[in-house]
Amino acid sequence: MVIPPGKQKAGEPETDERTVLRHEAAWEDGAVHAAEARHALRALLARASRSGRAAVPAPLALDAELAVSELVTNAALHAPGPCGLILRLSGDELTITVWDTSRDAPVAKEADPTRVGGHGLRMVHTVSDRVVVAPHGEGKRIVAHFPFAPDRDADHRGGTVVPASARAEHDGFHAGSAGLDEARR
Repeated sequence: MVIPPGKQKAGEPETDERTVLRHEAAWEDGAVHAAEARHALRALLARASRSGRAAVPAPLALDAELAVSELVTNAALHAPGPCGLILRLSGDELTITVWDTSRDAPVAKEADPTRVGGHGLRMVHTVSDRVVVAPHGEGKRIVAHFPFAPDRDADHRGGTVVPASARAEHDGFHAGSAGLDEARR
């Protein structure tokens, strides 16, 4: 089942920044393809920019593509049965939710450049502002948050929008690492 990118409520103006755009997909057997998830994300972001919204910054879009790919791949590899994806774009935040049928909480492994694989969840924490893991039905859901807001120096750069992680790195703090403890709880 796939619900194409669209507005939540019919009749709302396309240019309203408060209108929430969503995309939902569910797969019966967990044999999902990360490429489908990346394509859905790109379609949602393209629709947002065509509707008169402020464009989602390219670095944030790339980070979100990495996150959606990793989360969907992990669901297919580590959880039996159905799984799904919910993309949600509000006026100031993109959220990527992946649900699956495994009750096991994911664990971000310590970095190990000699290990093949096992780096995906750490990357999701690194590129997103925060990651929340919660029970969902017979399994769990993982939500990666990507807020974006007007840059503090917008008057000097023409009103560009930057993701929270880029602002945090600029300030000498990497926001993505704060979510690691949250996922371990």
